[in-house]
Amino acid sequence: MGKLLLYHGSGNIVEKPLFGKGRKDNDYGQGFYCTENIDMAREWAVDENRDGYVNRYSLNTSSLKMINLNSEDYCVLHWITILLQNRRFELDTPLSREAYRYLNDNFSLNLKDIDIITGYRADDSYFSYADDFVNGIISVRQLSEAMHLGELGEQIFIRSRKAFDNLRFIGSEPVLSSEWYAKKADRDKRAREAYRNLNKNDYIRGELYMVRIIDEEVKVDDPRLQ
Repeated sequence: MGKLLLYHGSGNIVEKPLFGKGRKDNDYGQGFYCTENIDMAREWAVDENRDGYVNRYSLNTSSLKMINLNSEDYCVLHWITILLQNRRFELDTPLSREAYRYLNDNFSLNLKDIDIITGYRADDSYFSYADDFVNGIISVRQLSEAMHLGELGEQIFIRSRKAFDNLRFIGSEPVLSSEWYAKKADRDKRAREAYRNLNKNDYIRGELYMVRIIDEEVKVDDPRLQ
């Protein structure tokens, strides 16, 4: 029997996460977002002038179907395609609109029977990286490197009613903004500074940019995506 110890940072104590609640335009859609890293949850729990809580849960995974977008079975284009399907991108250029169509046609995943998704968290920093990639500013390699900047972490997304039913509340602890907001802001600052140093203003010959992926009809089994 597999079990995960999960944490959810919030402004509230959440003893019973409710299936069918939450914003539909979050990274992976409507569901419940957690992490296995308690310090990450502490940072997510607070705002600049608001304290919060870390909620602890046990999740029985023995009967659940799970995918990890950061495993070798997937590439970063699977992640960005799910993001495009859920987050609000400004598709205001011909390239970005064609990128949306091409990625959906070739890198969509059938998530109908999936209960749990593990993958990157697209906070403001990560979202800007994804937006730059779709608009042809950075390459696949640069996008993959950017995902690790600032150690912004993975999240575990609970999406199905079955997964919600397997989630058990253990307890909660208060989190002080005075202690954890500065750490949250510093992590984001480091990620942004590292991204500015990624040489994204120069075109790098031979690399896979969005326009090349479309023109060469790059597919999921292309070794350049590994």
